[in-house]
Amino acid sequence: MLVEGYSLQLRDKEGFIGDQASQTAFRELLERWRRRRRKKGRDPLGARHSRDLPKSTLDATLKTRDASEAADLVHGAIEEFAEELSGVIERFLRQPSWKGVERIVIGGGFPESDVGERAVLQAAAILQHMDIDVQLGRISHETDDGGLLGWVHLVPPPLLKGHDAILALDIGGTNVRCGIVKTRRKRAKDLSKAKVVRREKWRHADDGPARKVLVERLVEMLEDQMRYCAKKSIRLAPFIGIGCPGLIRNDGSIARGAQNLPGDWESENFHLPTELCKRIPTIGGEPTLALMHNDAVVQGLSELPFMRDVKRWAVLTIGTGLGNASYTNKPE
Repeated sequence: MLVEGYSLQLRDKEGFIGDQASQTAFRELLERWRRRRRKKGRDPLGARHSRDLPKSTLDATLKTRDASEAADLVHGAIEEFAEELSGVIERFLRQPSWKGVERIVIGGGFPESDVGERAVLQAAAILQHMDIDVQLGRISHETDDGGLLGWVHLVPPPLLKGHDAILALDIGGTNVRCGIVKTRRKRAKDLSKAKVVRREKWRHADDGPARKVLVERLVEMLEDQMRYCAKKSIRLAPFIGIGCPGLIRNDGSIARGAQNLPGDWESENFHLPTELCKRIPTIGGEPTLALMHNDAVVQGLSELPFMRDVKRWAVLTIGTGLGNASYTNKPE
């Protein structure tokens, strides 16, 4: 398998086109629909800004049997977002790194909701109407697991010998996920049975921590998972996988695209893998190796065992921003 490209940043007159198909963009579209409604009278979704409305509140508007003003607003935003998403996909498919992509897996937090799922289905219908021959599919496991599971395909194979599991972090613009991933290689050599056996999620956006505080919390989360493994006799490999937004240099530093993370993550003086290894120098008595890669690449790789029937495929992660990556399967 070859990663053809990731973190595409195409521009138009309004800025980066990926910004038009993020969860943040959907919330802004909904807010515009609500502002237009307020000019005519009461807003059926209340006074809270659209960015602060829970997914459950929006999903509930779609479950009412009777037509409602709230449902009309949400449906309007879904339709407009689906147009934006299909437009972004059409632009991506014209790029060399996406040429020949047959299937796109949709991950991230947005498709977890009924609203997000409908938007993706509508985008698929629009692409079909445009005679663009590409399949859109949902990620095959819990979205919160994808950015952790993908690391089993990136960890150096020698580190897995004699070990049951690895530690992984998925750092997004809103949440951090820290988990234990069992490889379960005896059940499937292609790692298709890998499983997140324990996971902690922290919505750091609510706390607004400084970068230093966030790093300390990451260490605490990792150490908690290590204690659990010791208690349950899970043999941890001396490895930490870190998924993070942006363009990641070969040395594990961030070149660009980390604007949604707290503090300056693109500073020449900040290298997260090194910071974690300083605080967790060994795992199971062996020197710790920490690697960092783009979070969309990692989440896409969680689907690798299920993409063997196509040559070219890609992933879009619809979260705070829009992550993207494309792959080519090499003949076995």
